[in-house]
Amino acid sequence: MTGTATLAQIARAAGVSAPTVSKVLNGRADVAPATRERVEELLRAHGYRRRRGTGHAAPLLELVFHELESPWAMEVIRGVENVVREEGLSVVLSESSGRLSIGQSWVDGVLARRPTGALLVLSGLDPVQRAQLTSRDIPFVVMDPAGDPGQEVPAVGATNWNGGLAATRHLLDLGHRRIAVIAGPGRMMCSRARVDGYRAALETAGVPFDPALVREGDFHHEAGYVAGLELLRAPDRPTAVFTGNDLQALGLYQAARELGLRVPEDLSVVGFDDLPLARWVGPALTTVRQPLTEMAEVATRMVLDLARGNRPNTLRVELATTLVVRGSTAAPSARS
Repeated sequence: MTGTATLAQIARAAGVSAPTVSKVLNGRADVAPATRERVEELLRAHGYRRRRGTGHAAPLLELVFHELESPWAMEVIRGVENVVREEGLSVVLSESSGRLSIGQSWVDGVLARRPTGALLVLSGLDPVQRAQLTSRDIPFVVMDPAGDPGQEVPAVGATNWNGGLAATRHLLDLGHRRIAVIAGPGRMMCSRARVDGYRAALETAGVPFDPALVREGDFHHEAGYVAGLELLRAPDRPTAVFTGNDLQALGLYQAARELGLRVPEDLSVVGFDDLPLARWVGPALTTVRQPLTEMAEVATRMVLDLARGNRPNTLRVELATTLVVRGSTAAPSARS
């Protein structure tokens, strides 16, 4: 059997009927797990691809988040909707319950629904799952991948390293030298890149990197609060903090208030994302704008181009981040 195996050949090799292979292809649940695994292995091994034109994709775009309940997710949804509205598609929203990998149940549901395509946000597929979607001609794109998505996987992100560099340089230019960072999860590429940018800015300015000024959070408000209390209670507390996202910055605001510290008089704060709430807190938050809505639009158009059979010129797209200076940063006070 060659790499261009037909459905009938796959069935013979697996020792099952062609309708059984068809059920596996379409994500039907009424197939024994051992049989499904055997058929899937043969489909992967022989590079089976559904012939274009056989059946029709549903007018759906699958949009899956590792975590859905956040203002960050709403910005992404807005960008997706801006594109699919013009295309007459509906959006199916899913969540992986905080996991950075997609469960097999989601893949099975996608195979059954046979959507036009899928967009995975801060999530990823393992090689078997990627092969399953590829063999069914269901295109997918990863937005802001948590880990390395693989050379052949289309991905859209932002210049996180440059964002971390710009945020830290801004604080250095104001005169701060004891600058802390409350990062996001270390297993996420975007979080590591922001910290690497922070370190590069310090090193370029000749300021020694101090591991005691680094905390790791989970991109939630509570993490910024807890890490903020630890940093600000230290005898030699930082005069400025760069946080891995805006929500952690708000938690840091709360910690500073409880300790009687004023922003920016006693503590300068820089966030990351530029969510709408950054403009409405007091003082308004200096932050690195990550173009989330635009990133989602680009990723969605890439999915639709792939669905039309058009391969993008590049499989890696990074949109620029921009420092937005507001009222939460100032020169360190004489008392700091």
